[in-house]
Amino acid sequence: MGSSGFSWKLPDHPKLPKGKPVAVVVLDGWGEATPNQYNCIHTAETPTMDSLKNGAPEKWRLVRAHGTAVGLPSEDDMGNSEVGHNALGAGRIFAQGAKLVDIALASGKIFEGEGFKYIKECFETGTLHLIGLLSDGGVHSRLDQLQLLLKGAGERGAKRIRVHILTDGRDVLDGSSVGFVETLEKDLEALRQKGIDARVASGGGRMYVTMDRYENDWNVVKRGWDAQVLGEAPHKFANPVEAVKKLREDPKANDQYLPPFVIVDENGKPVGPIVDGDAVVTFNFRADRMVMIAKALEYENFDKFDRVRYPKIHYAGMLEYDGELKLPSHYLVSPPEIDRTSGEYLVHNGVRTFACSETVKFGHVTFFWNGNRSGYFNPELEEYVEIPSDSGITFNVQPKMKALEIAEKARDAILSKKFDQVRVNLPNSDMVGHTGDIEATVVACKAADEAVKMILDAIEQVGGIYVVTADHGNAEDMVKRDKSGKPQLDKEGKIQILTSHTLQPVPIAIGGPGLSPGVRFRQDLPQGGLANVAATVMNLHGFEAPSDYEPTLIEVVDN
Repeated sequence: MGSSGFSWKLPDHPKLPKGKPVAVVVLDGWGEATPNQYNCIHTAETPTMDSLKNGAPEKWRLVRAHGTAVGLPSEDDMGNSEVGHNALGAGRIFAQGAKLVDIALASGKIFEGEGFKYIKECFETGTLHLIGLLSDGGVHSRLDQLQLLLKGAGERGAKRIRVHILTDGRDVLDGSSVGFVETLEKDLEALRQKGIDARVASGGGRMYVTMDRYENDWNVVKRGWDAQVLGEAPHKFANPVEAVKKLREDPKANDQYLPPFVIVDENGKPVGPIVDGDAVVTFNFRADRMVMIAKALEYENFDKFDRVRYPKIHYAGMLEYDGELKLPSHYLVSPPEIDRTSGEYLVHNGVRTFACSETVKFGHVTFFWNGNRSGYFNPELEEYVEIPSDSGITFNVQPKMKALEIAEKARDAILSKKFDQVRVNLPNSDMVGHTGDIEATVVACKAADEAVKMILDAIEQVGGIYVVTADHGNAEDMVKRDKSGKPQLDKEGKIQILTSHTLQPVPIAIGGPGLSPGVRFRQDLPQGGLANVAATVMNLHGFEAPSDYEPTLIEVVDN
């Protein structure tokens, strides 16, 4: 114990025993919604999850997984995997991504911080470049934040500004890109009226240009680099509204996959390649799809593709995108300080931990779970296993993904009796849900359900306890809805597929032969959310949670 009196030691739970193996299963993108044909979880054969829901009513409930429950600004903000796993692991609610940026912009602190001072050094003689996702989806970025950043930079001496836009169509409706570009153009015109040379310089669709993640396909980043830095792209236009409208005329076109384009002047020269002496800001607040472009902009030694030119620039992210890599080294808004996570406490209390997922969600069940911290707390007590995800295909092609392999690893870890906690993420319902392919998403949900069964069967064999939950919704509602909740139709009268996360609550179920009699969900926490899960899991390991954690969801009644 230090002089502050702090101790990692957790008090024993007065009624619950230690030493029972606990499986913690997170179904990614698995919310609870009205049963209908657009609810892939309902449509799919999911006998295991159904049996949990229809079993003992005091062992199954819903928890909130969006908005303020996970540290986001409003109840209109859908949950996501990063903030969801932060909450699940940390046991407390921390201001997150968008909210941190909102606070910094509203107070003006963002313009007084080290990151902004660093890019401001280039305003006198260089260009300020802003690269990011242009939409109001609120998952990776928000248009209003870009607008405030543009206004603030203009007021603080930026003389030449270039915006490199990435169209969305994933977290917002396909086709909405045109309106967002028109709004941005109005703002840039207002800056031009004030004598600031402000324009869009390049663009492309988020899934085809720049925003790859987990080093799945560096060509995506290269296409962005070629347009943004080198000023080279297969399509050239005089203005961005025309660019997006024209590229959308292709019958196969959608916002997510628009090809890269550059804006050129009357002589056909690109209006805004990134050159020595410029400042660059990537304005997305969500990290996962910014890490790769950040590496390309920041690292002198870089071999993922031929950059041709590596400009000497001042680069800052909206936030720090990777706490372990300290990437980027400059950022406009500091991250939440997530300390004393449940994982760290449990390891300090001798809980041997196994965590596993496939590549696309491995970071969630480790890094994000542990408060945005890489690596082990204690390598002697922990083992993290990553199963490589399929690469080079969209997930609807192989909707079963690696669910079976993850479940097998979890089963083997449980049966080995080497671990007290076995934690997994099953990505299927989220990753396949994002493709908008309803049939494939149904297959994905069935595969995840079968994986859950394998894990619960192993827990049954060793007399353990299970906690099955999710991080946010997705597959339970695959259609865009109007204000009244009816499916929305496009101009051709076709339903509009919803590829994004949702605002729905997620299930949590507890059980297993090791669960003490009399354990049940409390009735006095109707607003419980993901952050309440950490204290719950600590209880099931036989410990009381720290006093500042969100309260446990369970109570023990004497039978």
